[in-house]
Amino acid sequence: MNIVLLTAAGSATRMHQDIPKQFIHVDDRPIIIHTMEAFQKHPSIDAIIVVTLESWTEVLWAYAKQFNITKLKWVVPGGATGQDSIFCGLSALKENVSDDDLIMIHDGNRPLVSSDIISDSLVTFEKYGSAVAAIPCTEVVFVSDDKIKSKESIDRSRLMRTQTPHSYKFGELYNAHLEAQSKGITSTAASCELMKELGKETYFSKGSEENIKITTLDDLKIFKSILHTKQDEWIK
Repeated sequence: MNIVLLTAAGSATRMHQDIPKQFIHVDDRPIIIHTMEAFQKHPSIDAIIVVTLESWTEVLWAYAKQFNITKLKWVVPGGATGQDSIFCGLSALKENVSDDDLIMIHDGNRPLVSSDIISDSLVTFEKYGSAVAAIPCTEVVFVSDDKIKSKESIDRSRLMRTQTPHSYKFGELYNAHLEAQSKGITSTAASCELMKELGKETYFSKGSEENIKITTLDDLKIFKSILHTKQDEWIK
């Protein structure tokens, strides 16, 4: 079974809005529904679990019914950090899935994930046992302690920018969270970082510049623009 775990337990702190960013409406539907629809439409995805704010769980179920997200099977409250929230979701699944089932972790506020990205994650997972969506770094990157000045840059040809989805065997990821807790690793920003801290190799699957994570108002504007942009027919 292929299960998608969507993390949607963040607040709108950086957007300064009254509701969490994943519930902001764009084109008459919440951002989280745009994200869920991508997995609802993909034929290889069997079920969806969403980890969200406890006060929004009933709202999410109502939205899922309104927009016919039939693959949504579980909605659970998140934790204090992103790592905690993912473990909350994994714990809720523990009695319902097998260790060999695929668990695909994806940001609930990353709604432009394409069918190709999802498919390539599945293919990479089948080949290597894990998959992390990523794209090459094209900008010059400086290291700066004070965010004012720097004399040190990093060779961008060696850099990859990770996105989501991240695909793992359920049992491997669940046990990795337990191991991380026992070692005092409690606040990793993403599953791939947690795995890295435990010495696991990361295998990259296809990402995209369009696969943006909506965290600021600028991101929201970009999302709206991409939604309403049609590719010119002459572009291959």
